[in-house]
Amino acid sequence: MLNLERLRTLDALARHGSVSGAADGLHVTTSAVSQQMAKLEREVGQRLLAKNGRGVRLTDAGRLLADHAARILSQVELAQSDIEAQRGEVVGEVRICAFPTAARGLFPATLTSLRADHPDLTVRTRELEPEQGLRAVFRGDVDLAVVLDWSNKRLPVPGGLTKAELLDDAPDIAMPAGHPLADRDEVDLEDFADDPWVSWPEGEFCYDWLMFTLRSRGIEPRIAHLAGEHHTQLALIAAGFGVCVAPRLGRGPVPDGVRLVPVRQTMRRHVHVVWRTDADRRPSVRAAVAALRAAGAGVAAGGG
Repeated sequence: MLNLERLRTLDALARHGSVSGAADGLHVTTSAVSQQMAKLEREVGQRLLAKNGRGVRLTDAGRLLADHAARILSQVELAQSDIEAQRGEVVGEVRICAFPTAARGLFPATLTSLRADHPDLTVRTRELEPEQGLRAVFRGDVDLAVVLDWSNKRLPVPGGLTKAELLDDAPDIAMPAGHPLADRDEVDLEDFADDPWVSWPEGEFCYDWLMFTLRSRGIEPRIAHLAGEHHTQLALIAAGFGVCVAPRLGRGPVPDGVRLVPVRQTMRRHVHVVWRTDADRRPSVRAAVAALRAAGAGVAAGGG
């Protein structure tokens, strides 16, 4: 009889591509992963891993069993969903991730609601950028991910995942209070063709969106500084080191010396929650989605 936890370890190895990645995904030590794999190899009587430089790779037998493991674990999740649905109780654990401003803007209200309405439900949260969040849901590392895309640049959602809208987030342009456009009621992106920009780090979805959007309007952006946290971006703006796009969700206090001006053109961040479609019937997932949607509605009603 194949051990389910060892199959879960093999599945994590196949998805993450390394022992350390599997250990991180399973929240265990690398030695625990190695021990589970050694036991699984003894169970099946075949080598499942082979050395590959300093790391390991799956053998042909390992890949074959990993494919079966993925299907077995999916069926187990469906069975758990059916049992939870039949019982109708919101219990157990639900894991949620979100990009940082959504975590700051949505998690406090979401967690407060779930604690009040479902005291037997354990909620675990973490911050992940949108594309990382999608991968985490797809791999089964989290149950739900709060992600974003833009009105002119969509984030592809893989098959097997379900998406629900939470809110639209209207960004402003943040600039130093002494900027020539600081007294405007509205601005266009083209107004900042000659300004240095403070942006999200390269490789992040919002960085790619900013480059795509500015270039589509004939602007070759001059990226002066990169910062992942909006508070850091705004601190640089306050010190006079450029301009940046400043979404309203989770913004928090704005430093002295920063002026926020709405963008005239229609430019919106769409904030969604995604989860695995085969988890639809889990009351805990449905409860978490409902709490996130209520938190999103509250943010929208409050103007960000």
